[in-house]
Amino acid sequence: MIARLAATLVAFTLTLGFAIASPAMPPDLRFDLVEGGQMRLADYKGKVVLVVNTASKCGFAGQFTELQTLADQYGDKGLIVLTVPSNDFKQELTTGEEAKKYCAMTFGAELPMAQITKVKGAGAHPFYAWLRTERGFEPSWNFNKVLLGRDGEVIDTFPASADPLSAWMTGPIEAALSQAM
Repeated sequence: MIARLAATLVAFTLTLGFAIASPAMPPDLRFDLVEGGQMRLADYKGKVVLVVNTASKCGFAGQFTELQTLADQYGDKGLIVLTVPSNDFKQELTTGEEAKKYCAMTFGAELPMAQITKVKGAGAHPFYAWLRTERGFEPSWNFNKVLLGRDGEVIDTFPASADPLSAWMTGPIEAALSQAM
């Protein structure tokens, strides 16, 4: 009897959990780009966006090459890869312009790049502050990844160790790209 009641309670909790949607991302979130101008996330509705906090001198910086491969492989299907350099972990160059040039020369990465941005703590960029508050996610290191669906909602988050070309990441990316808007 108690086991059946517990199972019913768990099923009800799971059903209720799925019925309550996560709060929508604020529509005015934007990143200042090294290339000039701003990238307003709401402008990319209908695209799949992978947001990656990066650092040029991090041990995971080799992922820039794989991120560029992802963008090349899936860009025509609607994938945008946004790199967000941060010095929160003390591994970024002095300016966004230096980081952009370094990544292009060292890794062949020509991805959209935000200016150097705080991704954790009290002064975090509004996108990362929203992720922390509403999704319980805060980058624990460089190269944490956030996958946004065509509707602008968070599909999944990935740690630094997630290889961009692994099935762990390409599976959700391909699934998101296959979704109609």
